[in-house]
Amino acid sequence: MTLDRAAGLAESARALAAGEVTSRALVEQALARIEATQGTLNAFRIVRAEAALAEADAADRELASGTRAPLLGVPVAVKDDMDVAGEPTAFGCPGEFPPVAEDGEAVRRLRAAGAVIVGKTNTCELGQWPFTEGPAFGSTRNPWSTEHTPGGSSGGSAAAVAAGLVPAALGSDGAGSVRIPASWTHLVGIKPQRGRVSTWPRGESFQGITVNGPLARTVADAALLLDAASGNHERDPHRPPAVDASAAVGRDPGRLRIALSLKPPFTAVPARLRPEVRERIVQLAERLSALGHHVEEADPPYGQIGLTFVPRATVGVAEWVSDAPFPALLDRRTLDAARLGRLLGGAPLRAARRAEAALHHRIGAMFESYDVVLAPTTAAPPPRIGAMLGLGGLATDRAMIAACPFAWPWNVLGWPGVNVPAGFVHGGLPVGAQLLGPAHSEPLLISLAAQLEAELRWHEAWPPVQYAAAQADDATPGLR
Repeated sequence: MTLDRAAGLAESARALAAGEVTSRALVEQALARIEATQGTLNAFRIVRAEAALAEADAADRELASGTRAPLLGVPVAVKDDMDVAGEPTAFGCPGEFPPVAEDGEAVRRLRAAGAVIVGKTNTCELGQWPFTEGPAFGSTRNPWSTEHTPGGSSGGSAAAVAAGLVPAALGSDGAGSVRIPASWTHLVGIKPQRGRVSTWPRGESFQGITVNGPLARTVADAALLLDAASGNHERDPHRPPAVDASAAVGRDPGRLRIALSLKPPFTAVPARLRPEVRERIVQLAERLSALGHHVEEADPPYGQIGLTFVPRATVGVAEWVSDAPFPALLDRRTLDAARLGRLLGGAPLRAARRAEAALHHRIGAMFESYDVVLAPTTAAPPPRIGAMLGLGGLATDRAMIAACPFAWPWNVLGWPGVNVPAGFVHGGLPVGAQLLGPAHSEPLLISLAAQLEAELRWHEAWPPVQYAAAQADDATPGLR
């Protein structure tokens, strides 16, 4: 038998362990759905069809012998900034990249948990923008409306999960790049504590602002993938204490003090929360209040935190550009960012890194009065395909800040955040809200997100055009 696309990560793992389905059947199903939607959604840069089927057969042999592991035989996807042995890591860039020799640490841990990596998902060039488009691969589209972007930079992972191509996927988040596409595709997206999921072979990605994290339809599935991917390489510079994310899913969060923050952090250009998005966030706050939490408006004391973000982000771009085999093919905006990063890589970078401790102290003081911050994930619903692709550097920055001013400060801080679906605005476009906490607060945020999910049951909503079910099932006899 096979499983319906609504079966998530946990249900797939359970069915495999119970002998109700084979890994080969699930992987064949995922590959068929990917193939059927590649011309419309374009979620994948690389599909590992032959390798994934061989890995599925190996998983079936292990299952038959009685071996058990958390994700043994379950198909998942990873973003194209993560190393998968034998595949190139192009990170959204054009040109031919050489295959890498070894898995990155996060991928290694997924494999150790038994997962089958079916492919690598599309991302914009070096993950810089909140859209997933570029000359290297075309446009990745939103399953809720193919005229709109799924967001970025983990847009391929988000599109793949939202359409039911895979039950969950890893993305990375350097300024909201998990939370923004999760918001715009009606998913749960977790930005973990810095170091929770290794970014090795880079001990720090983008000078420590980028972390790896899961996207899934349910909190339980996101927590399961987070647990499977968590852990460190022996040379990782950040090694936070372990947490059990899955155990937090069924835990009552208690009565919490929640700060509703609707004011965008410091930005160099104007940013305004769209009224239709504000309405959805306020409705979510009202639901939290009805659940017994104390909710009041209060904003974190961000100050001019953006001055510490820019050096780290641009130096990170410069580091990746220095490794690109064909830098002349890169977007002019990428080359300009790398040039700025080389200028800021000395004293400005050191000052930005030193400022983090003071920011922890100042913003952390807020958590003496509140347990969680509730904020919009984005200021606007997803833009149309192409809206930012052809802009110049300054115009891109202005459009990006206008749409997505809320997520990036938590990357500077290195603290956890969870996007939860907040409903839909005009045209049926999804928007989301962030649950933000202090250091190592994933269990609290996950338990609160799970409490909301039990009330709102957002995982029951599917995109109106059901690519995964209709197209793949028509194309592949025996799948349902």
